[in-house]
Amino acid sequence: MDPVNEYKRLLLRHQSQEKILKRRYNLVSLFRLIVAITGITFLYFYIQSNSTGLLIPCFLCLILFLFILKKHQKIEWERKVEKQLSNINEDEVAHVASGALPFENGSDFIDTKHPYAHDLDIFGARSLYQFLNRTETFRGRLALSRLLTSKSTKEQIALNQSAIKELTTRLEWRNRIRAFAQIKPDDASSVDALKKWVNMDKRGIPGFLSVLSYLTPFIVVSSFILYLITSSTIYWQVAGLFFIVNLLLLTTQMLRIKTELIPSMGIDHILRHYALILREIEHAGFESPYLVELQHRLLTGKSASQSIHQLSILFARMDHVQNIFASPLLNGIFLYHIHQLRNLTQWRNAHVEDVEKWLDTIGEFEALSSLANFSFNNPSYVFPTLNFEQQIEFKELGHPLIRSDKRITNHVSFNEKRFFILTGSNMSGKSTFLRTLGINMVLTNMGAAVCAKEANVHPLSILVSMRLADSLGDSESYFFAEVKRLKEIMDSLSNNTSFVLLDEILRGTNSDDKRSGTIAVVKKMVEKKAIGIIATHDLEVCHTMEEFPDILSNKRFEVEIIDNELSFDYKLRDGICENKSATFLMKKMEVID
Repeated sequence: MDPVNEYKRLLLRHQSQEKILKRRYNLVSLFRLIVAITGITFLYFYIQSNSTGLLIPCFLCLILFLFILKKHQKIEWERKVEKQLSNINEDEVAHVASGALPFENGSDFIDTKHPYAHDLDIFGARSLYQFLNRTETFRGRLALSRLLTSKSTKEQIALNQSAIKELTTRLEWRNRIRAFAQIKPDDASSVDALKKWVNMDKRGIPGFLSVLSYLTPFIVVSSFILYLITSSTIYWQVAGLFFIVNLLLLTTQMLRIKTELIPSMGIDHILRHYALILREIEHAGFESPYLVELQHRLLTGKSASQSIHQLSILFARMDHVQNIFASPLLNGIFLYHIHQLRNLTQWRNAHVEDVEKWLDTIGEFEALSSLANFSFNNPSYVFPTLNFEQQIEFKELGHPLIRSDKRITNHVSFNEKRFFILTGSNMSGKSTFLRTLGINMVLTNMGAAVCAKEANVHPLSILVSMRLADSLGDSESYFFAEVKRLKEIMDSLSNNTSFVLLDEILRGTNSDDKRSGTIAVVKKMVEKKAIGIIATHDLEVCHTMEEFPDILSNKRFEVEIIDNELSFDYKLRDGICENKSATFLMKKMEVID
């Protein structure tokens, strides 16, 4: 299936549906206006004639108006969903067809001290995160960032692969999840507010107040009814007295009510959208084991979607306490907010352990859906065959962030020789190739598809030293920062076999010191049984292979001078680099004679 054509097909469908809903919305708006005018007209004639018979059409118009209002709100919601779905498919067309990236780039997750994230451009502008990211909730963004920065267990990687493959076929389901979240997006502050509320005081309202919350409203309502029946003012006075009593009872809990409201202001709309996402997950018929497991987390007792929807309603009801007209009336008669406070406390006590789990489940689904979207957009990519025998081999391996019409692929295998010394002139493609390997190893560790024709990979921890900088805040020179990184890599290798990528290390020292240091690092890589590559311009380092012919291999990228121009083919070859480009380029640009 061609992804661009499929997105265009869906885009046209949703745009068409949006237009239909817009016409329907305008028609219902007109009908609602007609009913309102008709009802007001009947009310006017009732006031003029005092004919009780006119009250019936007034009442019927009111009922019809409320029904139409509900219908109007439903159509407006459907319009919003179709609008978001149109936007989603439009963005994907632009992304797949022209490389546009209208997606959040994860710059907040940049960590220069991470073993590989900064070196491999995992976060930030035009990063792997931005290419993958289709998450819309805060927990979704966190879940995707965790997948990108850690290696799952071999069992979890296999489970992720199965889940992602299934979600790849569920394009419209994935889009609906995104649409619901986009209509009312959350953020870190709203999630923190919900967590703060969940962990607040779990005590219920006092026992005596619980009894009075039913007794005094009963007295108010029954006294008012008796007044209407008998016209006796004593009943009116009793109703008025207990109306005031109810308001006084409310003041005993106002501080707590406000405390409940402060961290949850405006969150009821976000919760409604959480509930819709959870309902989509609950009602999906999944087959892959991990998706079924995640789904079951939401179905213990009352479903998560129903519970979250109930909480959104409770928060919305509590907001009425700030209405200067409705609040005195509702509480004077019914002690409305005392009952809502009790309901909120009971909800929290029942689900205090569930909320985090439910939000994390949404996040996990969003992260997996992002990887499924990546697979759908790139049907030529493959899911690696996993092995646990330290075998790593890619056929036609390419960089997934480079467009296919410009991408150069290479075959690389670490099965016979586990560590390469890579040479090549400047601009020949060494650093890009290291990042290509690193990013595809990251994708493997997530359970995602990789940019290759075939892949057989042992998932390993990834250790990289490619992009370091002076740290003025920590009073560190570039050289010291680099040595620290190498020390961290060596310490990690002492515990586990890892995949290591080193690019032109020890730049902050003289050439002799750099050469001897690089050779020593290569020998340490052999000793610690690392798998990977070290790139260097120093051809003397390549002779280290002679000491370890069964472990080390020399690889190169070459440059040719054709018609007085540098020509790079970016193809990986065996052996040591033979050509140099720096002197030629400086002469060509008249830097030197």
